[in-house]
Amino acid sequence: MKTTFITLAFLAFSFSVSAQKYEFQTVKDIEAEPVISQGNTGTCWSFSSTSFLEAEIIRITGKKIDLSEMYNVRHTYPKKAWNYVMRQGKIQFGEGGLNHDVINSAKIAGLVPQSIYPGLIGNASKHDHSKMAEELEIVVKKHANPEVKLDPKWKAEVNEILDRYMGANVIEFTFEGKKYTPKSFLEMTQLKLDDYVTISSFTHESFYKTFILDIPDNFSNGSFYNLPLEEFVANIDNALEKGYTLALDADVSEKTFSGKYGIAVVPENESDEKIILTEIKAEKRITPEFRQQEFENFNTTDDHLMHIVGKVKDQKGTMYYKVKNSWGNDQPNIGNGGYIYMSVPYLKLKAISVLVHKEALLKNTRKELKL
Repeated sequence: MKTTFITLAFLAFSFSVSAQKYEFQTVKDIEAEPVISQGNTGTCWSFSSTSFLEAEIIRITGKKIDLSEMYNVRHTYPKKAWNYVMRQGKIQFGEGGLNHDVINSAKIAGLVPQSIYPGLIGNASKHDHSKMAEELEIVVKKHANPEVKLDPKWKAEVNEILDRYMGANVIEFTFEGKKYTPKSFLEMTQLKLDDYVTISSFTHESFYKTFILDIPDNFSNGSFYNLPLEEFVANIDNALEKGYTLALDADVSEKTFSGKYGIAVVPENESDEKIILTEIKAEKRITPEFRQQEFENFNTTDDHLMHIVGKVKDQKGTMYYKVKNSWGNDQPNIGNGGYIYMSVPYLKLKAISVLVHKEALLKNTRKELKL
């Protein structure tokens, strides 16, 4: 009887040690605007980048400004339409984009507060671009036909749809008692848009050079600085340590990326795919070769853009990136208040790129990149 009791006690102890539910503790938390939802739209790229710019305004000026995500979207769609029509429909046209598209938009069209351009019409309280995207696609496909003479009015058709679903363009507005144009408002934020760079890590291109990443949503042919994988991660860590946030492009199609549990991990064993969402399990070691392989076989794609705002650690001391998502924060369907706690292995494997201030980079990296 005594032996049986000891055996059961040992088994119970062993189970409690091996089955450890996540317990997270904040390591680094950089101030940013609250989690919000992109609704039924494919505009995560603007929510990610706009949240990033909001955090940069806080870092630079200490001022909290809720920027309009949809203003950037409104000014990017005509560029996407032009690209599709002038290439005669030989490329993708959709709702997607990348971080540099918001930077490009802001350089030309400036920025405005959310209160001035919410991107909602009538009594709408949530974003839904399903019908707008359908109508835009019909228009651009019609005018991308090289066998039909291009009607110069096609751009007006695109703008009419955007105005009807999102609202007309902003020319001048008043914010906190002062009058601004979108360009003068951008100047007031003190953002220097030329100071932001995108870094990545792929072995099919030379390191410490810029290259155009061949992914469907890179319609604007944005350039990326290519770094060795460990240096790519080291620069992310350095930025966070210095108080800079980063806009992230990543693959979220994995079973072990969960908005419900607020976790993103890469199990060492496939049999742990379900349990690792709630319990600590060993993770896979990620090499540059495996990362490249997963990219080239389409297991890693540019699915979703988010915002890295800090770090947390579990009870074993393992670090995770605190990633602000744009799927809202409603419980119980969203875990960790709308943030994703992303493990280092997951980031190494599934992060396509990050947008960051050039001064947040390591000194040696900036020297190599001539920044």
